[in-house]
Amino acid sequence: MNSGQPKLISLEKYHALLALAKKKGLSETFEKPKHQWVISNSDSWLARISLPWHTLPDQSGNLKEIDDFHLALVMIRAGIATTGYFHNGEMLDHKVFRAYMVRQKQGKSQIKYLKTKGKSRAGSRLRLGESEHFFEEINERLQEYEKDFAITTWGYSCGKTLWPYFLGSDPPPPFSKDAENLIRIPFHVQQPDFSTLQTIHTKLRSIHLTLSESGLVMFDDLDTAALKEENEDDW
Repeated sequence: MNSGQPKLISLEKYHALLALAKKKGLSETFEKPKHQWVISNSDSWLARISLPWHTLPDQSGNLKEIDDFHLALVMIRAGIATTGYFHNGEMLDHKVFRAYMVRQKQGKSQIKYLKTKGKSRAGSRLRLGESEHFFEEINERLQEYEKDFAITTWGYSCGKTLWPYFLGSDPPPPFSKDAENLIRIPFHVQQPDFSTLQTIHTKLRSIHLTLSESGLVMFDDLDTAALKEENEDDW
């Protein structure tokens, strides 16, 4: 298995990893902003374990489900986005948003184009207007989630170029960029459509392990054959 690539692991393997870390006297911490259990030595991290978002670890890393868990997800790429609301693992709402934001031939979003070339004529103004409406619609949906449900956790995936426009939209999203219950989705999102929304939600309810180069060596005796499966597909 290549280092840096998250791998789906079972709960049994997670417990085996915790036991091995304790046996080796390694440091273990819970990084709440990323919802990850991190195993380190004196030099650097060895393993980052993305925990199921509907669970919380105790001081030893043992997982307990969160009662009445409300999850809202938003994933944004140029010209397409999706939102979803889930209660205790069940999808109760979803929507896909589309906008005419990409310049023909160049394949570049209008926002990214404006950062490099400045405004052009009617076509650019149309795309820019579509972009503004795009973020307004997304945030109106998220504001509805905030109003109607007691959201436990917000999860997002949004490119760096689009992030300021998402936060600066009117209306804005119902959370600040520093909100304690806001977590960046730790998986690559290529096309945020309905199918991807379902897949990402399933992944967020599972355990995923990322090993550093040193971690690959340190945990070589932890059923490495199972850990060296092919990389999961990107979405």
